[in-house]
Amino acid sequence: MQGLGREIVLGVGGGIAAYKSCDLLRRLLDLDFKVTVVPTPSSLNFVGAATWEALSGRPVTTEVFQSVEEVRHVSLAKKADFLIIAPATADLIARIAAGRADDLLTNVVLAANVPTLIVPAMHPQMWSNAATVENVATLRARGYSVLDPEIGALTSGDIGQGRFPSTSNIISAFKAVIGEPEDFKGRKILVTAGGTREPIDPVRFIGNRSSGKQGYAVARAAMLRGADVTLISANVQIPDIPGVRIIKVETAAQMYQALNENFLNTNLLVMSAAVADARPLHNSDGKIKKKDFTSIELIENPDLLASIAAQKQNQVIIAFAAETTLDTEGAKEKMARKSADILYLNDVSGGDIFNSEMTHGQIITRDGKVIEVAETTKDTLAHQLLTEALHKLG
Repeated sequence: MQGLGREIVLGVGGGIAAYKSCDLLRRLLDLDFKVTVVPTPSSLNFVGAATWEALSGRPVTTEVFQSVEEVRHVSLAKKADFLIIAPATADLIARIAAGRADDLLTNVVLAANVPTLIVPAMHPQMWSNAATVENVATLRARGYSVLDPEIGALTSGDIGQGRFPSTSNIISAFKAVIGEPEDFKGRKILVTAGGTREPIDPVRFIGNRSSGKQGYAVARAAMLRGADVTLISANVQIPDIPGVRIIKVETAAQMYQALNENFLNTNLLVMSAAVADARPLHNSDGKIKKKDFTSIELIENPDLLASIAAQKQNQVIIAFAAETTLDTEGAKEKMARKSADILYLNDVSGGDIFNSEMTHGQIITRDGKVIEVAETTKDTLAHQLLTEALHKLG
């Protein structure tokens, strides 16, 4: 998704989750949207106007009777292409549902006639309260998109549905609201994500630093572009993606089995998972005592990508190479050796790629094209890779 300079009004309600919208604002700016933040007066108890102004590069006000010469709520509504309200508290949802116009944000909502995404965040008891349920139903009936909050731990210490969704899930929902091209409709995509773990004993394992964020970004992007997506997920701490079939695995052997069961029925395979090259020859049933923990004998794991690619018919395969140098020629050899059509090469020597929302590297295609990828979000890279794959799929 590219913003192309389109305008968003980001409304911020008065809840503790307001601080998380700082990250949402940065992501929207990275996607080339122009964003004006309109906080409610109470939200400034959590994040001040100076922070919003510094991040957005635009003035921030909460009052209708400021900048009256431009009739600010009307001018903002006319200029906006989209509205996002995040977080939306129970009170803010109730006021919007009732048609109230008692601050700048609610005035803008009434005056605007654009696609709007509302992102609630509140205590689970407030979310499930009959009044909130009715207010949310009212907003949805009027054409507003309301994203369900996530289940998890809250500031109060309670656990339940009410948690502010992750930035990635908000961006995904926003893409659905504004309409992404469904150029993958009718196609099946298989994605691997995360890092495999090979057990040493019931406590210890051999693993790697892969967070799975890039694979999940590809799965989200493909789903939004109309694909039927299956995601093989290895040991990640990321919420499931609504609309994506997810297969949870732990070891390389389990991932290999899942790949074998699904590959022949797919059009595109995206192998973004970091698979362990080796596993312990012996996996102890009991915890190995420190005095006995002197060495680990390893045995090589099968090369999952090469083994699966040997079954290739007309599928397109995207491979990944995380290296400590950008060896383009070596990456080309690897791509040919493993029968991949596209390879994303990134330099992880600085450690800044792991668990980050950002990435940089090179997209290399089988016909020799090399595309330099400057610092960008993993969501943006996901769309770039899918677009390259689409050329191969025809």
